[in-house]
Parts: sequence; structure tokens; C-alpha cells
Amino acid sequence: MNKNELIGAVAEASGLTRNDATKAVEGVFDAITAALKAGDEVRLVGFGTFSVAKRKASTGRNPRTGEPLAISASAQPKFKAGKGLKDAVN
Repeated sequence: MNKNELIGAVAEASGLTRNDATKAVEGVFDAITAALKAGDEVRLVGFGTFSVAKRKASTGRNPRTGEPLAISASAQPKFKAGKGLKDAVN
């Protein structure tokens, strides 16, 4: 399912117009992104938790030349599925 299909499914399930469903889906994505940028975690009980994991700086190797290169520290978004989502899938 891609974003447009998700918007269509939300519109159908909620009875909203496609335009209103687009605003709702975009609003959810924007709110989650803003919370993660601020360093917060987003917990949706029964669905899962969005959080930010910090990666340390490390040294890697160029696969072609074998020469070492520095990999800078970064923050990576992470999602852990909740029990309700796991049970629904299994």
C-alpha cells in the first residue's frame, strides 16, 4: 500500500472526502515527524512506538578501494510494533 492508497482507505473507512482524508493523513505524518525531531517518542497503544535511535560515529571502508572513510554520527527513526499490531498480523 502506498500513500495514495492509504488516503483512499482512510476516506472510505471514515466517510471523509478524499481531500479531508489527505489533510488528516498528512497531519498525522507531520505530527509524528515534529515529535521525533524534538527528540520525543510517539506511543500509539496497541499499534506501536516511533522513536529516534542515535548512531555513533564509526569508520567504514570503501568497497572498491578498501580505503577507510569516516561515517558521521546520525539519528535514525525507529518503529517498534505493539502487541495489537503483532496479533493482527499473526
